[in-house]
Amino acid sequence: MSLDDVSKSRRLDQPVKRPLSQPVPFEGEDGLFTQSWYPICLSSAATSSFVRGFDFLDGRVIVFRDKEGKAHVMSAYCPHLGADLSVGDMVDGQVRCVFHHWRYGADGRCSGMPSSDPIPPTARLFEFPTCEKYGLVWAYNGTDPHYQLPDFPYPDDELVFKIKTFGEEIPTDPWILCANTPDMQHIRYLHGIVINGDNPHDAVEWTDHSMFYEFEGTHVTGDPVNHRIGIVGTSMYFQSTNFAGRWFGFVSPFSLNRPSRSTVFIVVCARKDMGTPEEIDEYLEFVAELETRVVLDDLVNMQTIHFKPGTLTRSDKTLARFFDYMRDFPRAHPSADFIR
Repeated sequence: MSLDDVSKSRRLDQPVKRPLSQPVPFEGEDGLFTQSWYPICLSSAATSSFVRGFDFLDGRVIVFRDKEGKAHVMSAYCPHLGADLSVGDMVDGQVRCVFHHWRYGADGRCSGMPSSDPIPPTARLFEFPTCEKYGLVWAYNGTDPHYQLPDFPYPDDELVFKIKTFGEEIPTDPWILCANTPDMQHIRYLHGIVINGDNPHDAVEWTDHSMFYEFEGTHVTGDPVNHRIGIVGTSMYFQSTNFAGRWFGFVSPFSLNRPSRSTVFIVVCARKDMGTPEEIDEYLEFVAELETRVVLDDLVNMQTIHFKPGTLTRSDKTLARFFDYMRDFPRAHPSADFIR
């Protein structure tokens, strides 16, 4: 099946929404996935010298850089006989299949083969919309992204980033990890963070692809904090914080390796004008450790949870709306016939 054929398939390419009376769908349910930006790998893993493979959605993708240095995420299996292109090699900025040496360019089309046969029009890979941000390579599940990843309050070239990866997969979907953010009770009770005043349900800013809110309070360390936190898409936690008078940024994106399997990334950043390179690195190590402890609180629970939106209370007002947000989030799978 060609990309043109796939684009004509309503089930695979057209966004699917669910009535509010139905449960929140899990990833892969009915063969569909939320149309979000998902982290695939560290930017440093994408090179023009090697092609690398990663599990994604319910299949496999490759990541490489073309001759201009642009990162690409494409389906991993050669349309010829299904060889995994991640065990192939890079030749003159193109991916070469290990099996019969078919080559694929930056547009995903087969650009050549050793034989003199004409290149079939279906000899092409699925090319995911791809971007690089926060030191990560991202792929969008779809053909036309309906939102972009957000910026911090300061330009990227004024920031220093530090990126870390948790080594083990988490046995849950990314959106379930995201559900911790609209769960204001869990922020108070699991993490021990004091929110000044009432839960800020009425101050939450909603779009069709994000939710954000701010609060002042006290961290479990006893330090004053001013948080702006939120969820972007169905796969990323975003935070901009003044901690004890010093700013830092933090994002925790969640990959979707396959249904109910995620990898957690931690990205922290600080401004370059906040000290010497050594001082900033020390501060970022402190922030990374601070946020890692918070994430670990959640991951202990996520290892065994049987997640099911059930009996909610008045304090769950924002969480309940997040479940509606998830029911309404577009779902599709245009790459289905290419990646598995």
